[in-house]
Amino acid sequence: MRISGRTRKTAVIAVAGLATCAVLITGCSSSSNDKKDNGSSGSSNEKITLHVGDFGSFGYDDKTGAKLYAEYHKLHPNITVVEDATSDGQQYWDTLKLHLSQNSGLDDIQAIEVGYIAEAIQPNIASKLVDFSKVSGVNVNDWVSYKEKQATTSDGKVIGLGTDIGPTAICYRKDMFQQAGLPSDRDAVARLWAGDWQKFVDVGKQFKQKAPHGVAFTDSGSGLFNAVLASQPTQYSDASGKLVYDTSAGVQTAWDLSTEAVQEGLTAKLRQFNSDNSWNAAFKTSKFATVACPSWMVGIVSTNSGPALKGKWDIAAPPQAGNWGGSFLSVPASGKHVKEAEALAEWLTAPAQQVKVFQKFGNLPSTKAGLNDPAVLNATNDYFPGTPVGKIFAGAAAGVQPAPIGPNDGQVKTFITDNGILDMEQHGTSKDKAWANVKALVKDKISD
Repeated sequence: MRISGRTRKTAVIAVAGLATCAVLITGCSSSSNDKKDNGSSGSSNEKITLHVGDFGSFGYDDKTGAKLYAEYHKLHPNITVVEDATSDGQQYWDTLKLHLSQNSGLDDIQAIEVGYIAEAIQPNIASKLVDFSKVSGVNVNDWVSYKEKQATTSDGKVIGLGTDIGPTAICYRKDMFQQAGLPSDRDAVARLWAGDWQKFVDVGKQFKQKAPHGVAFTDSGSGLFNAVLASQPTQYSDASGKLVYDTSAGVQTAWDLSTEAVQEGLTAKLRQFNSDNSWNAAFKTSKFATVACPSWMVGIVSTNSGPALKGKWDIAAPPQAGNWGGSFLSVPASGKHVKEAEALAEWLTAPAQQVKVFQKFGNLPSTKAGLNDPAVLNATNDYFPGTPVGKIFAGAAAGVQPAPIGPNDGQVKTFITDNGILDMEQHGTSKDKAWANVKALVKDKISD
């Protein structure tokens, strides 16, 4: 947990979201990407192991991902890559900050989620990380216009390389929609809630009337909150980095809709990415019919649901476009193998590798060349037969409006979802009491 009374730093604001698909995707990758794609490392032939610390699923691994670690080992027989993954993103970030402050316990590469990037570019953390603007082969213009700006400090230091972006759609169970008397065709489903997240909640009420026994409309109130907020132009902080969550129209809209879903009994009352794996297991046991689905969620849906449910899930356009998530790879400056870690981070985030991850796992590239690749734009996914995955997420990306993010957004998000919405779902806390608890936590843990 964070200690009470921490001084909040002045924000260096990053832009969260996409302006327009045309603006972001245009442009060609520079020749530096050729350097990154060929796997050249820059070091000796000493046999070493590089550890990659991340959270959730980045799609790099050799078991369910794009097998990038095995590929890198073939290119560099002296280097073995080991992934140290944590399911809980908040726990991961808290631990990473502690290790950075102590210069110990760090992996060679550490991932940073976009919700925490504005905190990471503050001097106390940024000073502990490699400046990629000075690393040979890195050209920040290879990424979409806003991505590397999010990871850039006020004095121009770039502390992370962009992995993916998270335009959001809705993953839904076709068979369950049919059983509840709703359309199952993805275009017809999208029309049910087009233009308004309130319509999504209203469809949930219709679903509940004829829902299969034991099946909730959606997995969690928190997931719905995050998806709705991702589509709002005002979120947790204003353009100066000051927290405005308690007066933000976007937060109010997301809070009202997600708590309405909870109060109407439309959620499965689960905590996404929880450490006891109950959320993961609920996919296989068919406990819910929808999940708000950023592009990076596609691989998680297929992995958690398993082979038995292949073809039962589909993907529909969201009520409103939003960008939820997207991460960066950073390299702690105190590592034992900094040069090798820099080379691996460059390679993993190069367009060719981002395309492979998207094809296998669904994480949408954040590089211009990756987004422009026909393999992305025309992509399908075997787990969702016939679904134009690339088209759906490119379309979602095109409609996203940018919103500022501040250094405390990630922490406030956790308070709202875990100490607000989840308490309502699992402990019956009233809406007003849950919000009061959130405000008390913000006041206690984040000082102005």
